[in-house]
Amino acid sequence: MKKIKFFSFLFFLTVLFSSLTIPKKVKEGKSPEDGFALVELFTSEGCSSCPPADEVVGRLEGWKKHVYVLSFHVDYWNYLGWKDIFSNADYTERQKEYGSIFQLSSIYTPQIIVNGKSELVGSEETRLRNKIDESLNEKPAAAISMIIQKEEGSKIGISCKTDGEKHLQLYVALVQNMATSHVQRGENRGKTLTHYHIVRDFQSAPNKNGSADFHFELPAGLSSSACTLIAFLQNPKTGFILAATESPVHY
Repeated sequence: MKKIKFFSFLFFLTVLFSSLTIPKKVKEGKSPEDGFALVELFTSEGCSSCPPADEVVGRLEGWKKHVYVLSFHVDYWNYLGWKDIFSNADYTERQKEYGSIFQLSSIYTPQIIVNGKSELVGSEETRLRNKIDESLNEKPAAAISMIIQKEEGSKIGISCKTDGEKHLQLYVALVQNMATSHVQRGENRGKTLTHYHIVRDFQSAPNKNGSADFHFELPAGLSSSACTLIAFLQNPKTGFILAATESPVHY
C-alpha cells in the first residue's frame, strides 16, 4: 500500500511540474481590417540625393496607424568607393522587378513604392503622404497574420497565415528601426547619415497552402528591441500588395 501511495505522489509531482513549465514566448501580428500602406524606399549611402528621402520616411513614424516602412539599401552605388554596409544585391533585384512592372527606362535612387501600386521620387514628401492617405482609404483585398516565437539564442521563428490565393507570394522582412553611419568616401563623404526602418534580412515563400514558416537570426550586435518584423502578401505579376502587418521583435 505504501508503494502505491509513493508512486501516486510521484505522478502528482510530475503533472504539477509539467503544468508549471514556462512556455516559449510568442507574439502575434494581424493585418488591419481597414486600409494600410506599405512604403518601400530604395536608397543608398553612396547617393547624395538619398539622405533627404531617408528623413522623409523617418518623419512617418507615429504619423498614422498601419503605415509600414521598408528601407532597401541597393548595391549599385558601391562602385564610387564607399560600400554601404546595409546594401544587398537582392534588394537591387527587387527594385529591378518594380522597374519592369512600372515600365521604367531605368531604376534610380531614391525611389519609393507604395503598396506596389505607385512609384515616386523618395524625397517628394507631400506626394508620398497623399499616396499613403489613398492607400489607407482602400479596404485590404486579403488578410495576413504572423506568429513570432523566440527560438534558441538570437534566432526567431515566424509562422504566417493568410486567406490570399495560391499564386500570391508571402514576404517577411527583419527591420532595424534606426541606425547612423559616418560616410568616409563617395558622394556623401564626411557626412553622418541617419537611416530608418532598414531591411536587414528579407525572405519570401509561395502562398501555396495559405501559410509559410520563416526563420531569422538577428545580426551580430543587434538586439531584438531594436528590430521589427513586417509581413506582407504580394501579387508577383502586378506588384500589388494585398495585406500587411508588423510586430516588434522584443519580448
